[in-house]
Amino acid sequence: MRDHPSSALIRGTIFVRDIARSIPFYRAIGLTETYIEAHLAHPSATAILGFDDPRPFDICILKRPGPNFGMVGLFQLADGTTHEELPVPTGPARIGEVALVFYVTDIHATMARLRDLGATWAPEPQVFAMEHRAQLEVCLRDPDGVLINLVETDPAQQERTRPELDYAQGDEA
Repeated sequence: MRDHPSSALIRGTIFVRDIARSIPFYRAIGLTETYIEAHLAHPSATAILGFDDPRPFDICILKRPGPNFGMVGLFQLADGTTHEELPVPTGPARIGEVALVFYVTDIHATMARLRDLGATWAPEPQVFAMEHRAQLEVCLRDPDGVLINLVETDPAQQERTRPELDYAQGDEA
């Protein structure tokens, strides 16, 4: 029996306009493995989302190699399903919005690729400085306007249990 009442964040799901366009975008960020790609036809698939007019829809859940958490689900709801479509957000972050954060080894190469793959807002990376470190970062928007934050740092840093501190100041990791 574990002491935690829940798991790590398993997946964020994005309801996309064009799944075929979104898949290469997220693969370019580093989600290179497919956890599942499916056409969901059982009525429970739309019922759990709150719809009372069940229709099949396509999904693709992407992940990095390794354990099945930190995944991104891309769900394209079926045409004709009664659902509201939000306008594509543009520009900087808005209150109430969520950003997906990814560590990347080369922010400029990643940005160039994401711009080619349909980033809808993609300013230049900036140095983000904190007391314990500084790194290049950028916020951009995916083809559906989802806010993405890229941080140029070794992706292995995701295994740390707390921030890396400046050892020159005598702090311990």
